[in-house]
Amino acid sequence: VQLVESGGGLAQAGHSLRLSCAASGLTFTNYAMGWFRQAPGKEREFVAGINWRGSSTEYAGAVKGRFTISRDNANNSVYLQMDRLKPEDTAVYYCAGAITTWEIPTRADDYQHWGQGTQATVSS
Repeated sequence: VQLVESGGGLAQAGHSLRLSCAASGLTFTNYAMGWFRQAPGKEREFVAGINWRGSSTEYAGAVKGRFTISRDNANNSVYLQMDRLKPEDTAVYYCAGAITTWEIPTRADDYQHWGQGTQATVSS
């Protein structure tokens, strides 16, 4: 199984970034997909999740209304559109997969597969 993130980089506060995650080596529709982030000196935290079908999503309170998670099952990909970025969104962002039915796990321990992470830096 391989999850490969891309799309990180540097953005100014108020601007946008779009992260992508390409999955391979798994039956993509057996998995809920999530995005987590980890800032320096902080624990990894849940950002957003989407069920296998793409019909349901979950967001952390800090990003709700600004970030949008989506998936393309035909292309084994999941995306995170990050709008109205804030400096506190600066972190390494990780894509993760959790084998489930309809649930969207929010705990990192419930995810079996992880990408290597992509850095997103927001300047003020």
